[in-house]
Amino acid sequence: MPPVANLLTATLLTLLATTVHAAAPAETLKPLVQTLNERLNIGDLVALTKWDSGKPIQDSPREAQVIANAQALATERQLDPQDVAQLLAAQMEANKLVQYGLLTRWQAAGAAPDTPRPDLGKQIRPRLDELQTRLLQQYADFAPYRHDADCPKWLANARNGLTRDALHDLALTRATGELCIRPVAL
Repeated sequence: MPPVANLLTATLLTLLATTVHAAAPAETLKPLVQTLNERLNIGDLVALTKWDSGKPIQDSPREAQVIANAQALATERQLDPQDVAQLLAAQMEANKLVQYGLLTRWQAAGAAPDTPRPDLGKQIRPRLDELQTRLLQQYADFAPYRHDADCPKWLANARNGLTRDALHDLALTRATGELCIRPVAL
């Protein structure tokens, strides 16, 4: 093969490899962000149960249990348990943001929406546990790309259009706030 053909072939292969590699991070991030959004939307149901029961939103023992369980699963997925704890803590803070926002709206209106109330222990928590399993796998798939300089751009694209209002948009921003790690400038 002539040298020019070799050079063109090598250049084409490099471009193809770069294109395939560049698509992979965004493709692993989108399902993760969608799962985080799904988890946030369950916060609406949790808020309804808290409204009806009068129980506080803050449930530190439950949060500690969820984080401990996730950290135990982290090693199975070759993830840093502290990173997983931080991820889950961000999800809980975002979820509480939704709950506080909704309870404030309902208090101002004098009533919560008249929608069916699922049972927190029997219906909502098992759903959250299932989402956590999926979330950890998706996080493991994305974790190698967290330090990439393009991560914030991928994240903005993945979040685009997922939420239905400013409260949920803010909560999703909080939920995804630590997914990208900016490279340290030397």
